Amino acid sequence: MRIGFFDSGIGGITVLHQALKYLPNEDYIFYADTSHVPYGEKPKEEVRDYIFRAADFMANQGVKALVIACNTATSIAVDDLRKKYDFPILGIEPAVKPAVQSCKGKRKKVLVLATSLTLKEEKFHNLVKSIDHHDIVESLPLPGLVEFAESFEFREEVVVPYLREKVSALDLEQYGTIVLGCTHFPYFENSVREIFPEKVDIISGSVGTAKNLKRILEARNQINDGTGDIVYFQSGSKVVDKETLVSYKKLMGRLDELEL
Repeated sequence: MRIGFFDSGIGGITVLHQALKYLPNEDYIFYADTSHVPYGEKPKEEVRDYIFRAADFMANQGVKALVIACNTATSIAVDDLRKKYDFPILGIEPAVKPAVQSCKGKRKKVLVLATSLTLKEEKFHNLVKSIDHHDIVESLPLPGLVEFAESFEFREEVVVPYLREKVSALDLEQYGTIVLGCTHFPYFENSVREIFPEKVDIISGSVGTAKNLKRILEARNQINDGTGDIVYFQSGSKVVDKETLVSYKKLMGRLDELEL
């Protein structure tokens, strides 16, 4: 049986990339809901419908576990998905806890970069409330980074000016840790580093999700001896054209180059 990965678009590749490091011999299904990306700026109920359609599709593929490799989808629907299906469902959330811990004693703040919908959700606010006891967590929506990623626009000469404009009202020296709270954002780590002070830490939740996936499968005695094969789907249709498959491989290569 394969492990399912789901995202609104190509952002979930950053989480799958980490899973391949910890579980290289598993086989995977990656589902990108490209017909409806981006999720982060759409109405909540509309996005919930897309999420459940995708989860139903993955369940019909017979996956042994499903990773919701999308911060927005996790914040909206992961609890309800777990009630519906009997296989493990893992979500991803902004890495606020390790960010706050890393800033303790440094007199520095945490800045969470994410989509508007993730930052509006009660799940995110409850997470921050449970951890941020010294009022050091701030947030900034960056929907343009999702659009750049889905357009395969990674050039720093395009991305960096966008980021500079979005953070122009902030005192960048006050931040000790930047949280990449959307799975699309790790593609732009170099651009983010370009505009923040040199010693700032930049983290995401992808590694923690991959480690948790391995732990759960080991506990269930469901570790397979596969080949690391990946089958790609886009909004329910299997990807067969070579150009698209090559583009996914290039994304994996980009993440290798970034050493993520």
